[in-house]
Amino acid sequence: MSAPIETRLLNGMLARIDEDRWQQGAYQLVVDGTPQSHVDLDDPSRLFFEYVQRIGHVIDEWGDPGQPMTAVHLGAGAMTLPRYIHATRPGSRQQVIELERDLVEFVREHLPLPRGASIRVRYGDARATLAQLPAGLTGAVDLVVVDVFGGARIPAHVTSVEFYETVRALLAPGGMVCVNVADGPGLAFARSQAATLRYVFSDVVALAESGVLKSRRFGNVVMAAGIDTLPTAWLPRLLARGPHPASVLGGRELTAWIAGAPVVTDQTAVASPPPSKSVFTTR
Repeated sequence: MSAPIETRLLNGMLARIDEDRWQQGAYQLVVDGTPQSHVDLDDPSRLFFEYVQRIGHVIDEWGDPGQPMTAVHLGAGAMTLPRYIHATRPGSRQQVIELERDLVEFVREHLPLPRGASIRVRYGDARATLAQLPAGLTGAVDLVVVDVFGGARIPAHVTSVEFYETVRALLAPGGMVCVNVADGPGLAFARSQAATLRYVFSDVVALAESGVLKSRRFGNVVMAAGIDTLPTAWLPRLLARGPHPASVLGGRELTAWIAGAPVVTDQTAVASPPPSKSVFTTR
């Protein structure tokens, strides 16, 4: 296996690309010790991280198989999901918003994007740049993926009603937002995010490894929210597709799980809780 490729980012963090020792043609991006992305250059339709697989399953449920979509991604990483959409829905138009220009340049140099992919990268703060997207995207976006982290924590300003209202304004009929939420035992942050999404959107579902939703350990909860009611057939299909053990909550089950958690506004927003260092391991 070749040696890792490293660079020191302008924000002081160390970015590293590791070759996957088990999967030829695959690589992992690690930033300041936190695994950020995993990509398979030979087959971008193969997803590795558990929460990314769950987002991929939600994407697969939208429209007809292979139907092109218009997508906006907040947070670039190694652009795993833009690559996935390009591979599974050829002809899709995608925008990626990322704060760290030098991180994107590092990724594109060593993990180049597929030729012919309509993926435009815009640089800046996720929320501020989202509000500055071309007017033609308003009401025309099929999918917004929110996967924004400052180190290992989600910044407070991308967790509020006001932020999600900006996201909602972009969505076309049938459009949806997928949010990657990281939280630990008690899940107070994740439950408040579910409450906030349900305040702004017509329908919300939460997907995670069963132990995470039962507050047994720190992990990722994927939340999908629709500008319209999500099809009822989604829940059993998403549950069946895993990764297992899996839990998918919607309707009354989601209401019980939220259990009165507060809706987040700009005045009350806080960053997600920091994980313990033992959470992150690399292969």
